[in-house]
Amino acid sequence: MKADKRIALLAGATGLTGGYLLHLLLTDTRYAPVNVLLRKASIAKDQKLTEWVVDFDRLPTLPAADDVFCCLGTTIRKAGSQAAFRKVDFDCVVNVAAAAKHGGCKRFLVVSAIGANAKSAVFYSRVKGEMENALREMGFDALHIFQPSFLTGNRQESRAGEGLGIAAFSAMARLMLGPMRKYRPIAAETVAQAMVNAAWLDSRGVAVYDSAQIAKLAG
Repeated sequence: MKADKRIALLAGATGLTGGYLLHLLLTDTRYAPVNVLLRKASIAKDQKLTEWVVDFDRLPTLPAADDVFCCLGTTIRKAGSQAAFRKVDFDCVVNVAAAAKHGGCKRFLVVSAIGANAKSAVFYSRVKGEMENALREMGFDALHIFQPSFLTGNRQESRAGEGLGIAAFSAMARLMLGPMRKYRPIAAETVAQAMVNAAWLDSRGVAVYDSAQIAKLAG
């Protein structure tokens, strides 16, 4: 393996954005190996891919990684309760970040959501904001936070309510100009590409991207 290769670690590879991101990492010659954290083995084999079946509540020592990508997330409806939602979107994400930091990771890239705010009256947005704040406090050399609007792509599951929202926002997309551009629906594949591109930026500190900025970064 060449010394200039980077090691990637991905959590959330079975989700919409994570699935696209996994494909990008496996086909990107700058990465080898690509380590994936899973609750159960379920991803097709690849010579660059190493699966780690873990309990996200009690993570073991993780493999060393240069870039850690986190696409963990669910919905309150799918989770079944606010507590179950928080366990995935806050606890699991923060656990991965803490374990990655302990292992020496310097770059952490995470998918959050538009409107994330720890002081929000909306539970979903508040949890996302609290998660972001927890990651900020860990002191990564570079922390990239992606706050997309509605995500489009081929989902394995049906989300009727979200589908209606995407349809409505898509119909109005051309009218969403200026500050409203960040509310336009965005392809999960675009978010995944932006995450890979961000990992290779020569930057330090915290960077937050809305949908318009994500689209620009994806190129």
